[in-house]
Order: sequence, then structure tokens, then C-alpha cells
Amino acid sequence: MSKKKLVLVGNGMAGVRCIEEILKLDPLGFEITILGSEPHVNYNRILLSSILQGSTSFGDITLHDHEWYERHDIHLFTGETVVEIDKQKQVIKTDKNRIVSYDQLILATGSVPISLPIPGADKQGVVTFRTIEDCQKIIEISKKNKKTVVIGGGVLGLEAAKGLLNLGMNVYVVHIGSYLMERQLDETAARMLQKELEGQGMKFLLEKETKEIVGGIDAKGVRFHDGTEVEADLVVMAAGVRPNIQLAKKTGLETNRAIIVNDYMETSVPNIYAVGECVEHRGIAYGLVQPLYEQGKVLAKRICGMEGPGYEGSVLSTQLKISGVDLFSAGIIHDKDSSNQSIKIYDEVERVYKKVVIQDQKIIGAVLFGDTKERVRLLDMILKQQDVSDVEKVSLFPHKDAGSTASLPAAKIICNCNNVTKGTIQEAIQREGLMTVEEIKKCTKASSSCGGCKPLVADLLSYIQNNGFEEVSNEKSCLCSCTTLNDDEVVQKMQWHGLTSVQEVMEVLNWKTSEGCSICRPAINYYLGMINPEYEIKQEVLFINENMNAVIQSDGTYTLIPQMYGGQTNPDQLRRIAEVAEKHHINDLAITSDQRIHLLGVKKEALSQVWADLNMPLCTPHVNGVQNIKTCIGEHICSCNKKTSIELAVSIEKQLEFLTTPYRVKMGISSCLHNGAGSTTKDVGVIRVDRGWEIYVGGSSGRHVRSGELLYVAATPEEAMELISGFVQYYRETANYLERTWEWVERVGLIHVREVLLDESLRQQLLERLAEEIAFRKNLVERSRY
Repeated sequence: MSKKKLVLVGNGMAGVRCIEEILKLDPLGFEITILGSEPHVNYNRILLSSILQGSTSFGDITLHDHEWYERHDIHLFTGETVVEIDKQKQVIKTDKNRIVSYDQLILATGSVPISLPIPGADKQGVVTFRTIEDCQKIIEISKKNKKTVVIGGGVLGLEAAKGLLNLGMNVYVVHIGSYLMERQLDETAARMLQKELEGQGMKFLLEKETKEIVGGIDAKGVRFHDGTEVEADLVVMAAGVRPNIQLAKKTGLETNRAIIVNDYMETSVPNIYAVGECVEHRGIAYGLVQPLYEQGKVLAKRICGMEGPGYEGSVLSTQLKISGVDLFSAGIIHDKDSSNQSIKIYDEVERVYKKVVIQDQKIIGAVLFGDTKERVRLLDMILKQQDVSDVEKVSLFPHKDAGSTASLPAAKIICNCNNVTKGTIQEAIQREGLMTVEEIKKCTKASSSCGGCKPLVADLLSYIQNNGFEEVSNEKSCLCSCTTLNDDEVVQKMQWHGLTSVQEVMEVLNWKTSEGCSICRPAINYYLGMINPEYEIKQEVLFINENMNAVIQSDGTYTLIPQMYGGQTNPDQLRRIAEVAEKHHINDLAITSDQRIHLLGVKKEALSQVWADLNMPLCTPHVNGVQNIKTCIGEHICSCNKKTSIELAVSIEKQLEFLTTPYRVKMGISSCLHNGAGSTTKDVGVIRVDRGWEIYVGGSSGRHVRSGELLYVAATPEEAMELISGFVQYYRETANYLERTWEWVERVGLIHVREVLLDESLRQQLLERLAEEIAFRKNLVERSRY
């Protein structure tokens, strides 16, 4: 079945998140093309203010690098704007005259900053704050000038102003309203916020309507309608955004303030959908990340043809991303309506303000300033429209020292944007030994989008790192139905009790069945072999006698595989194989995809003589181990130098040939980008490039093909050898039995694997343990042959 052509217009957060969801649901169903006007890969626009504030870099806010697009076979065109949609022919056209056809089209054109229509708005030094380029421009201007005016006292304006303060500028915030953030705050919270920001160095001009920007070619100041002026070399317009619907209107889609969609994100034109800030749903256009992600999930199911509930709207919540300011707002926060009532706590000394708004005995909104620990619990009550008629109202605001994170259940969602629960974060911290919020973000995605949950993630981390913490995550899976223990617990108890046999493990660890099952018996055998390698050699069923290796087949005959490291052989070896096959009437010989000659159909009574006549090393028949490495030897594709890649394959095979692993490990080494060894779909793949050796891990060429992820680019074969050996050893030490490399990488996180392998000290420890293991196993194998 041919793939459907799916085109996404807009390379922003909402659209690409929708593509992520589609790839989860149907990874092979679509040929995907993404077009973005900005010359960048997908990045987190919400964190641009953090760059100005100096707490992060441009690289840190990248959500998907080029390798991600390539891995998912996505055609990405950046710096290219779609200018026309032919809805009858179902094709789009770009400003570079590119024509792309589609079966289904997603519009995620986002929004554009509002530039006030006032005289002087086109002067140099007047910028909006919406893109990476805007951010770079502001930073460059700040190096030469120090007087700034930010027009707009909303979230974006205040976050930009804080960044400008950090750049050493003198900052005035101009706001037309009588107090800041009037959509998200009541006057009390707004005045407290203003006082806090004034303490950090900001100056405010409230109830000021801008008349014009004065100066010559360059901006020199801002003049207001009341006749007053303020000097400025840089004017940042942060007065809000409007949905970008120009393309939709030109195409004839139904629009209002934004593109009108139904609950399934369908527009008025068949096969055209819309998601994100450019969308109007039930009369509301959302500009926060959580609603956009929720829309993306609904749309992904629709496009994949899956049934599911539609999008029903979202409760808006805001958390200001300014260091030193704890502020949270959600839902309806004004109590001017006679049907709304509010409960407030105002501590002027501690600078803490808390307010919940109640309507018909249900919490419909909340504002927290100075202490936001209760944000998750209150937001949950708002979302669930929880009845609080029987709740003692004072309990809504527990004492500030109360451990709010401790009282949250494991299933409680901490990061609403990415749907990450407390239990998931707790398990990751305990399992991976995470020590910082940044590590938690990389491992779980919590706080990676809007960043609003970052304080609570930090609080949870602090709570778990406390010496008195004893809470255990319930999010675990058992080894099998014979026990309540998971793999890690079984291994720990085996080591603690010094258990040395399968039966002993089952008896001491109170197995439910005395004989175990097909899942746990081989797993215990593997773990016993990891703890005590000599146990594995004694128990190995594929060693059918003490001298040589053979693989038994379903018909009772055996297969022998002469070892040819790197797929290389010589005339003497080939001659000997031919003579043995002819002498013993072995008529079935096969050259397999692993570049080895297999002698098939050898009868048991002939094995001893065949071994004696061959008198050469044979491939180890371990099922779960490092398999023979595939190389690209022929020169029919290209004439690149293949010697170094084959030498690397030989070295790795000789190094790792006696090891057992949790699951079969397949490797491929390609001598150039022609990738003749299929290296990108192996557990470990290496490709020789101009700058060294690209190492890919976690691929699979099975029924469901997976592309490996780029681990690192090694400068030399020796460095590549170290990294690959360290990767295999770390996989052996930390993966569960029968857990494939891609499952393991996905579980522990590629970032974590990189951090371990690229730490010189940790890598050397892995290599030392690996060397000891290899020496011990080789010694045991040699002893077993004589």
C-alpha cells in the first residue's frame, strides 16, 4: 500500500508535536513534508525570553535537530514560505516555486507579532520579539545602547524586559492598562508583581498610550498622547500577537479572528486541517502551549483514521518565567461578577498572595504569588470542576511549609504540556540518579515546553533527594507472573543472597511456581551468567561437547560456521572448507547475509571428524551475543577505501565474540555514506565520513524497521572502538533480559547514554570491567576445549 502524502505548513511547536503523535500512531503510513518560513529546525519559541535572560542558549531550545527529521524520513524545507494552496488539485506552492502535492494538509502557521500602527514604527532600533532573529537583533543592539522601552505589560513584555535588564540595559515598561497582566492577574497580585520587578530594576509607565516613536533614521525615544516622552535607543514591541491566517483566507477557508475548526481540527475545506495559534475553536484562539499540544493529539488520531473524543477546549494557565518571581494564574481570576466569590490570603510581610475564585461551589480560577506549590492541585480541581461545598475552605491553602509534593499521588500530572506524572519523574530520578531539573527535562520532557512546571519539578527533586525520603514508585513491571519482583530487584536479591542456581533463586525469592516459566528461567540463567561467568559456560546448552561449537537445527542435524572475521577469508581456508564438505558429503553450503559460510546438515555422528578435519575457529553459537559484523567489501557501488572499516570490524568481532548480551546485537560498518552494510538499521552501526566515524545505536532491521540514533562522531577508529565497546558493556550491565537495544535506549534516554560514554572516567571503568569479563570468558572457553 502506498503511503499517503501528508504536508505540514509551519515548522513550529504545535505542528511538529502533531507530527510526533502521528509517528507514534502510524510510523510507516505517511510520506511527510514540512515547510517552515524560518531558516531553522523546530525550536521552543516560549523559551526565547530565557535566552535574553541568560539562563539558556539557542542550542538548548532546539526541540528537533536535522537528524530527527532525517531519521523519520521527513522532507524538511526551511526558509521557504507557502504562498498558494490549490484545494482542487491538492497542491501547495512556495515562494521558491516549489510544488508539493498532498492527500492531507495541516496548517500550523502560528501567529505574527502586533506592530503598533504608529509613526516611527519603521525606524531602526524598533523590533518585535517573536523569533530567534528578533532575539539576536536585540542582543546586538544592547551591546551599543543602554536605553530601552518595552511596549506591553503582558507576559511576553515582562519576560523580554527581564532579559534586557540582564543585558545591562535601562528598561522602561509601557502599558496602556492601569496594572500589569490584567488578563491573568487581579490588581492586588499585579501591584505585588510590579513592586517585585521594580526591586529588580524595571521602571513602569502605566496608563500610557503610545503616540509615536521619535528620532531620525534611528529611534531616539517614545512620545505618548499625554505629551510626555521617554528616551530610548531600543523599542521592543510586545503588545501581543494575532493569528497568521493570510494563507487560509486566500485559499477560501472559513475564518474569523483565526481559522475556524471543529472539534477534530477540520477546516471548512476537505482534507485541510489546522492546529495551533492560527486556530479558532468554539470562538477561542489559544496562545499557550498546552492547548496546542492537546489539539495536536486529537488531530493525529483523526489523520490516522482512529476514533476518539474531539477537542473540547482548555483551561488557560500562566506561569511567569522570570527568575526570582513565583507567579501562577489559571482560569477565571476576577470576582467582579456577582455570582463569583473568592477566598484570599494576603501576607504583606512574606510577600505571599493566594486567591481562589468559586462559582456554584466549584473552583473556576486561582492566582498564586510568592508561593506556587499548590498550582498543580488547584489546576487539577479547576480542570475537573471539583465540588468544594464539603471542603473546609482553609484547607485550600495549606501552610507554606507543608510538603505539597509529598502529598501528591504518583498519577498526578506535574507537566500538563507533556502529560508527565509525578510517578514518571520520581521513577526517572531514582532509576537514573538524576540530580538536576535539566537532567529531568531531558529524560522525561517535564518542563521542556512552557517551563511553567519547573518550580514544582525542582520541589519534587528536592523532596526525593531528602534523606528522609522513603516513597517507592509503583510504576514497575514484574519479571513475569511467577514473581512480584522486577528484573532489577531479582538481580539485587541474587547478589545479596549469593544465589548460584535457577532453583535456588526460585526457592529463596519465593517464586509462585516451583519450576518457573519460559520467561523467567532463561532470564535467571542470563543474570546468573552476568554475575558469575563460569556459571554460564557450564550451563550453555549450545556447547554440545567440551571442544567445539555447533548449532542444532529443527531436523536434528547441525550447522557449523567457520569464523571469518570481518567477512574476510583466504584460499587455504576456502580450500579446506571445500575438502571437508566433499569428504563428509556436506552438500548444503550457504553464504548468508552475515558474510559467513554455513555448513548445513551435518549429522551428529560425523561432528567429531568434521571438527578435526576443519581444524579452524568456529563462530560461537551464542544466541544472545554480538553477532557477526556486516561490512561492505565489494567495489561495485563505489571505489572508496574499505580497508580501515574492515579492520575496525575485525577488531570489534575479536574483542566481543565471547560475550553474552540481553538480546542479539547486530552491527554493521560502512566504509562510506553509500551505507552498504545497512548501518543505520543495526543495534550498532558505523559509517565512515570525512570528519571521522558516525556511530548510530538503537536501530532495528526487523519487521518494524527503526533507524538508529546518532550517538557520536568518533575522530579515529580507536575512539570508535572504545565507544562501541563501552556501549555494549553498559547495555549488558543495565538492560533487562531480552530488552533490545532500541528499547533500552528509549527507556534510559540517548542523552543519558551519551553522558556516560563521553565521561572519560566512566567510560574507562566500563572498558576495564569489559576487559576483565572478556579475559575470564576466553580463558574458560580455552579450558573447555582441552
